[in-house]
Amino acid sequence: MPLKVAMIGAGSIGFTRRLMQDLLAVPEFQDTCFAFTDISQRNLDMVTQLCQRDIAANRLPATIEATLDRRRAVADADYVICMIRQGGLEAFQLDIDIPLKYGVDQCVGDTLCAGGIMYGQRTIPVLLDFCRDIREVAKPGALFLNYVNPMAMNVWACNKYGGVPTVGLCHGVQAGHQQIASVVEHWARRKGLIGPDETVSIKDVPIVAAGINHQTWYIKAEWRGIDLIPLMLEMFEQHPTYPTTEKVRIDVLRRFGYYSTESNGHLSEYVPWYRKRPEELPRWIDLSVWINGETGGYLRVCTESRNWFETDFPNWLREESPVIGPGMRSLEHASYIIEALETGRPYRGHFNVINRGHITNLPDGCVVEIPGYVDRTGINMPVIGDLPLACAATCAASVRVQEMAMEAAVHGDVTLLKQAMLHDPLVGAVCNPEEVWQMVDEMLVAQAAWLPQYAAAIPEAAARLAAHERNGTRVPLRDWRGAARLPVRTVEEMARSEAEARATAGAADKAHMLEKKDS
Repeated sequence: MPLKVAMIGAGSIGFTRRLMQDLLAVPEFQDTCFAFTDISQRNLDMVTQLCQRDIAANRLPATIEATLDRRRAVADADYVICMIRQGGLEAFQLDIDIPLKYGVDQCVGDTLCAGGIMYGQRTIPVLLDFCRDIREVAKPGALFLNYVNPMAMNVWACNKYGGVPTVGLCHGVQAGHQQIASVVEHWARRKGLIGPDETVSIKDVPIVAAGINHQTWYIKAEWRGIDLIPLMLEMFEQHPTYPTTEKVRIDVLRRFGYYSTESNGHLSEYVPWYRKRPEELPRWIDLSVWINGETGGYLRVCTESRNWFETDFPNWLREESPVIGPGMRSLEHASYIIEALETGRPYRGHFNVINRGHITNLPDGCVVEIPGYVDRTGINMPVIGDLPLACAATCAASVRVQEMAMEAAVHGDVTLLKQAMLHDPLVGAVCNPEEVWQMVDEMLVAQAAWLPQYAAAIPEAAARLAAHERNGTRVPLRDWRGAARLPVRTVEEMARSEAEARATAGAADKAHMLEKKDS
């Protein structure tokens, strides 16, 4: 029987089309049955058209069933892949704009900080609904592969409360690995260790990364038997572009001794040091690309992408379909995990799993991102041991915020939610406790449509806000768009550079195609 792979949130063009092509590149999976489901009929129809055209152009026997009925899509699935954005861009806008009034300046806002915490409140109840469907109608033992942020909170909730084996997948480790290969290449050329035309790729630089999602650290890296860790700062400081685009990551490397997997913009909002003083923020970011630290940068490109895709969709349909085959496979983990489990061909990657003594100086039960090995026997995760102390301290602070936020989302606990926000590194660096309490009330009221677990508590939050207004005890707010916010471009502005607009559309899923597997 062919595999059945259900994709929830299949209206997300970047992930859906990319992951489908990756799976179909495996010879044994060319007759896979894909079940696409989404809450938007229009988005589902557009993505399905593109994917069906790709299958037909490559003369493959795969089939697609597209439905708004999630349980129908999940029924009898071997694997379920999730890529939703609960609340869409409307809620995402609130994640960015409300904290700005309290001085909290975020670049991405989907993993930690005020935006990531509220994103988890919206997303976790929905994921637990998905888990119920998987338990009840998918094939026994079906694996849930989650691409949705906040990754650690979501995977933690699904494993603890959802009753479904859930693995979190992110390409941050691969992207940073490519950066390390690049700095090694430039360094080796300067040192005369390689010729002017020789290159260094990720396959030449074995690495071990460990930590928590978006705060994972390259604790081992080598090239031609050379330990790269003591040389990493020199290499990054002498690279032609990274000293401009990765200022936060290089500064943390300078002080910790280890490079972080995640982008400059992401990392800057997970720690208390770089975004707390508006006048200092431009020193740490670069506005050439949104992910280098722009205020609300991810929200901007997602908004532009949505507007552009609707305009550009007819052009996508007229384009020649890509060739589907092993040489065109991306570095996204999902297809390689499924291939290893089904065929026994081993795969090594970095996955988000429950910590069961894998990282010994982070709490058991939290979600860690570590290297794993997959074959027919399953997903096997080795013991890493202790993280370097500074890396462990940074991760541990985030883990406790994740735990409180996850439990708050599951139980609808407003006090725990406020305590999570209070302990968040950046929020705590910017806001006093009363500001945190009021900000959370405001975000709960504004996002009530997506927070059913707080239905009884939201009227009380609204009453508190109204009382503060009447009594003159409301904390002062800022009329502020952030320290480094760029305007959303119109479709007409984007049309002046169609190639750039297409690149933005791809980046909006953070599923931009990574280099091929054999690179």
